[in-house]
Amino acid sequence: MTELELLVDLHKDGVRQGPGSVEETLKAFSFIESEHFEKLKIVDIGCGTGGQTITLAKHTGAQITAVDLFPEFLNVLNNKANELELLKNIKTVEASMDNLAFHDEEFDVIWSEGAIYNIGFERGLQEWKKYLKRGGYIAVSEATWLTKSRPKEIEEYWNREYADINMAANRIKLIEDNGYSLVGYFVLKQSSWMKNYYEPIKNRLQKFLERHNNSESAKQLYESSVEEIEIYEKYKDYYSYGFYVAKKNIIFSLL
Repeated sequence: MTELELLVDLHKDGVRQGPGSVEETLKAFSFIESEHFEKLKIVDIGCGTGGQTITLAKHTGAQITAVDLFPEFLNVLNNKANELELLKNIKTVEASMDNLAFHDEEFDVIWSEGAIYNIGFERGLQEWKKYLKRGGYIAVSEATWLTKSRPKEIEEYWNREYADINMAANRIKLIEDNGYSLVGYFVLKQSSWMKNYYEPIKNRLQKFLERHNNSESAKQLYESSVEEIEIYEKYKDYYSYGFYVAKKNIIFSLL
């Protein structure tokens, strides 16, 4: 199996493919104003197995288009939606987030929890904006430094793994520079990392190794996952995911 196929196999049984919680999904959604939530059209980009997709569907009644590159994740989401009788609210689309075939101003809300890093924070803001109706909202969670100075080890780790990590103030400036107005921001709780994301991964790692006969590539993914968890446990006070909710600016023309 390729490295990417192994990664999907490790994560396909997870409720979430990144830190988060039902409570925080609903907190982010509380910044969105609408008189009729059930009439909203939402696109969840990089939905994974749909932990947040299910939450949004259950609590809003909105029509949600759930997008992911990996059919294994979408199959899990479709099965969950079927069990919960939410198929009428959720449509899945297999696509890359940098090659979306949506219409301009098709959606009221763009949602992306822990996934925009795949395309880049600013690029996502720029390229996805056209899919939002005027006055529509974008809600994304993204890796964020919590302090201005950090120990060398954690700096080097993030520079190696995802150099685009940034302070919230810089992310908010990017949001505003790209035609949005921030309406809400908060930091994910540490339990959303450990209890909801890392602990389930820990519980799956040994079976994952056995399933792949302790292959070298499986061992490498095992070791990198363990390292990621240990780094977070050691340096969790220095970084998290920030949840950013912004509104697309309405530009009036005098012509």
